[in-house]
Parts: sequence; C-alpha cells; structure tokens
Amino acid sequence: MAKINFGGVVENIVTREEFPLEKAREVLKNEVVAVLGYGVQGPAQALNMRDNGIKVIVGQRSGTPSWDKAIADGWIPGETLFSVEEAAERGTVVQYLLSDAGQHSQWPKIVECLNEGDMIYFSHGFSITYKDQTGVVPPPHLDVALVAPKGSGTSVRRNFLDGSGINASYAVHQDATGKAEERTIALGIAIGAGYLFPTTFENEVFSDLTGERGILMGALAGVMEAQYTELRSHGHSPSEAFNETVEELTQSLIRLVAQNGMDWMYANCSTTAQRGALDWKDKFRDAVAPIFSDLYQSVVSGEETRIVLEKNSDPNYRQNLEKELKVMHDSEMWQAGLAVRSLRPENWKKEN
Repeated sequence: MAKINFGGVVENIVTREEFPLEKAREVLKNEVVAVLGYGVQGPAQALNMRDNGIKVIVGQRSGTPSWDKAIADGWIPGETLFSVEEAAERGTVVQYLLSDAGQHSQWPKIVECLNEGDMIYFSHGFSITYKDQTGVVPPPHLDVALVAPKGSGTSVRRNFLDGSGINASYAVHQDATGKAEERTIALGIAIGAGYLFPTTFENEVFSDLTGERGILMGALAGVMEAQYTELRSHGHSPSEAFNETVEELTQSLIRLVAQNGMDWMYANCSTTAQRGALDWKDKFRDAVAPIFSDLYQSVVSGEETRIVLEKNSDPNYRQNLEKELKVMHDSEMWQAGLAVRSLRPENWKKEN
C-alpha cells in the first residue's frame, strides 16, 4: 500500500502501480464472478471486468428491461446470463448489486445458493450495517467484502473506457478464507478503480447516505432551486437565472475545482467574485451545518434506512418516482436548462 498525505492525515491507499491488473487477473483466475442485478452498478462493473479478462456471468430476472439490456450488451442467456438464483449458485464471487430493497427481499433465496469459501460482495454498506432491518446476515463460512465506486455506474463505465478509472473504497467485513482482502482488492482493480482506499461497511454507508442526501444531490438541487427562484422573483429571465445558477457551475467553475481545488478556482476568477465568495462562504456553511448534523444522525439512527426500505418496497415505487422526477423535469428551472443545453456549441445544428 502507498502512504499518501491527505491534508496532514496520512492514509494507506492501493493504486494500480502496486497492484496491477496482471496481478488481479492472477488472483481471480479461478473465480467465477456472478453479478446479480443489471441496473445501476451492475452493467458497468460486469462489462469492465469482462473487458479486463475476468470470467463474469450476470444474474437478472428475465422479461425485464434490464434483462433485455444485458442481452444487448452481449450477455448470452444460458451461457453468461442466468436467473439471479442460478447465477448465485454458479459464482464463487457473488456481487450483490440489486437495489437495497431488492437485497432485503431476495436474501433468503440468495443465501441458500452460496457455498463455503464463496465471497459475497457489496458496493454499498447498507444491507450489512442495517442488518436488523434488512435481515442480511451472511453465514460464517463466506468472505464478506465491499468495493464502493465513488460515482454512478455510468461514470464507472465511462471513466473505464477513457482510461481514467474512478476512485473506490473497499472493506472486508468477514474473512473466512484468509484471502478476502487480496480478492477484494483484485476485484476493485478489475472493475477499473483509479485507486482504492480502506473503509468499513459502517463508515461507507454513513458517508454515502449523508453525501447523497447532502452536497452531492439533495443539498445541491435544493440550493440551486433557492437561488434560481430568488433571481426569477426579481425579474431576471429564465436564461439568465439558469446560467448564473447551474450552467456556469457545471460548465466552468466545477471543472476548475476538479483540476486543482477550490482555492485555485477562486484564484482564477475576478477579484469581485473572489471577495464576495469569501465573504459569504462562512454564512452558507453556518446556515446549513445544523441540517447536516440532523442528516447524519438520521443516517446513523437507521431512520433513513427505514424510509428507504418502506418506500422502495412499495409496488408502486417506480410510478411514484416517475411522478416526482416529472415535477422536477417540468419545472421552469429545468425546462430552462433543457433550452440552455440545446444551445451549447456542440449541440448546434451544422448547416449544409
């Protein structure tokens, strides 16, 4: 492992340099990796491993859009594409990538398919950490591990194809074989991780649920809506309000942050922007700090888990979700965004 200084705190991480793909292939040469679920993370991890020369099969319920997508991606029914239960029986590493609610409902069937020495692999600490609610308690004869890419499945695949990879955390919850950590790191390299950093199942899910509800999605969308609405209330046009709220952030400023950090982005903006941002930054921080505290406690207490399992187990969940997303899609702000994106130079229609 490499020792890296993260702002004064030294952490151990695993890079492709000390654990190259060739080593991962050697570790996994006798494994059959069964990817259960072909929804969000499943396609990316399965395709990346297949492209990296790992023996992979997919488990998915037939007659679903995800089954059709798997076939379109080159998985062959009866050869590399099976029912969830049959894939679990055939795999020596079982990547349990169903939704959190799906993991809860399917676990009694899946656990019966696992043999001594198999690994049950997660990309989220949810089911293990909240076992009292999910019922997911692996028997002692299994390796239990986690590799959690820090991005959506779409990003995992896209970054793999462009050669950059995506960072991931990893954890070993149970080591029945004595080889769980090596198997886990090999799987992380095989799915295309840029680098791997150690965590625990508990820490992964606490940080992940907080991040998704907070700055990555919930807080970001909420703050954008607040600023857009304020600008519109004072007569600014939809185009102006959207550009100043979303477009400049996503197409310019956040890219500067990604390159060299927030201070570098500040340094490369006007002095007026610098002064105003520095003066208002702490006010925003102090205003939302109590909300983040409430959010973290809701995650740790299991309340967020209760809500997820209850809502996602509703047979009408998909229809209800579509309605909620449609409200967002149809709002003036995101309709303005649709128009703004169509006007980006790469989307201009070329004249004949």
